[in-house]
Amino acid sequence: MYDIVKQIHSGWAILAFFLLILVVVNSTIGLLTKKEFTPWDRRVGIMGLIGTHTQLLIGLILYFVSPLGFSSLGNMSDKALRMTSLEHPLINIIAITLITIGWSKHKKITESNKKFKTFLIFYGLGLILILSRVPWGLWQSSL
Repeated sequence: MYDIVKQIHSGWAILAFFLLILVVVNSTIGLLTKKEFTPWDRRVGIMGLIGTHTQLLIGLILYFVSPLGFSSLGNMSDKALRMTSLEHPLINIIAITLITIGWSKHKKITESNKKFKTFLIFYGLGLILILSRVPWGLWQSSL
């Protein structure tokens, strides 16, 4: 089961990265060109939100079935174990929380420019945090 969930988590990560990059690029273009916020822009934002939340759910399942996850929390002196059992999940939960806050805040805003700015800030920060805590060595070996 561990290997299957690990493969799903690794594969879905590619889709989640793509969706977050799409939201950030779309928001940047919308902000710079001062275009109106359309249903397409809203759909792009919700796809990024759903993609990251799905990745979080898969990651939480993986965390509890993985030998590198919850069961290794006592060994924080090992850098690789600390990354997979503490830093990666914690920072990514914070990142997904920021993305969720950005989604919630944009719904209360009426001006297109501010909607794009909200997406750019919150989804952009989430993307940066996620990229900062990807265990690149483990991820590349699992693909």
